[in-house]
Amino acid sequence: MFYGWRIVGVCFAAAVFTWGLGVFGASVYLSEISRAHGWTTAIVSAAITVFYLTNACCLTAVGALVDRWGPRPVISCGALLLAFGVAAIGQLSSLWQLYAAFVCMGLGYATMSVTGLSAAIAPWFERHQGRSVALALTGASIGAMVVVPLLVLAIGALGFAEATLRAGLLTAVVLIPLVLIVLRFRGPGDLGLGRDGDSPEAKAPTGRADAAPSAMRRDALRTFLLWSVPIGFALGLTVQIGFLTHHYALAEPSLGAEGAGWLVGATGFTGLLGRLLLARVADQVDTRTYSAAILVVQAVVLGAMALFPSVAVLIAMSLVYGFCLGQITTLSPIVVRREFGAAAFGAIYGIAGTVIQFCSAFGPAIFGVLVDLFGGYGPVLAVAAGFELSAALVLLVGRARR
Repeated sequence: MFYGWRIVGVCFAAAVFTWGLGVFGASVYLSEISRAHGWTTAIVSAAITVFYLTNACCLTAVGALVDRWGPRPVISCGALLLAFGVAAIGQLSSLWQLYAAFVCMGLGYATMSVTGLSAAIAPWFERHQGRSVALALTGASIGAMVVVPLLVLAIGALGFAEATLRAGLLTAVVLIPLVLIVLRFRGPGDLGLGRDGDSPEAKAPTGRADAAPSAMRRDALRTFLLWSVPIGFALGLTVQIGFLTHHYALAEPSLGAEGAGWLVGATGFTGLLGRLLLARVADQVDTRTYSAAILVVQAVVLGAMALFPSVAVLIAMSLVYGFCLGQITTLSPIVVRREFGAAAFGAIYGIAGTVIQFCSAFGPAIFGVLVDLFGGYGPVLAVAAGFELSAALVLLVGRARR
């Protein structure tokens, strides 16, 4: 088996823990921390926004570091930081510790988010670049589908502090050895191969930084073709991250704690189905048009939740939204990789990913403030649907300009 698929496997495992205990786990932390300490939804949502902002501020550096030093030192340090932050989140005694724990988690997330994992995979594939990234990021759906329900059950059985402590330890024990053992090669050139396992005559570079990627990055930054990607996906992911953070709190009044946990898990399962579909078609479709279509579907889903606030609609629309959300998370690096190539992918997508993550980091805080302002989620979901439609329009304009 081509060694690049082992890289994909490790990135898959990293995504399971990163999204399960970070992105999707944040919705559980929101309710548990508010209940345990009496802090308002807006305060805890702001701390989760700090988690995303920390990630956003580090993405450019992460992409450049992976290009220069390879993924092994970057991702192994990130796994340790994520594990420490998850363990600390249940041991809080004051408000500053809440923000410090989320900063630590954000640093770990930065190394194992879409940017870090895509940069680790990019040197290994050409024909299968869309499929490889999509398969690796199916781990995010597994994280929601498996990790979140198990975390909720562990909290019920052990308490919040003990459950998060054990989750952090498990993260370190599983991820760090995998990363150190498997990610010791930086690209197929280190094995005398080309991308996709082709012959040595098609040998790919190992990813060492030089002047050419820097020039490519400068040229890319002058084009609306590039900027339409972060602007469009930033609008969509602002809504998506806000929704994911508040999904558990949105569902808990109707379904109870365990029911809300299982709904988050089921949303992750439909997200897995969406990512598997994307892995099947990513290398055959116009990914910009496909992305815009998915964003329109998400807008319709959020509008339905706002207009018809019933348990049946909440469950059905959550599952449809889940089918879309995994694809939107995965599509932005695929678009950049296809339109700008592999040589400077880490540097170029590091910038695009920074813009996307920095803007979307405000999603949890925006949702939290609007929920406190309106006293419910209905108006917030209606506003969010408008953001999704705007995101689709930006991507289509970028396609026309291409």
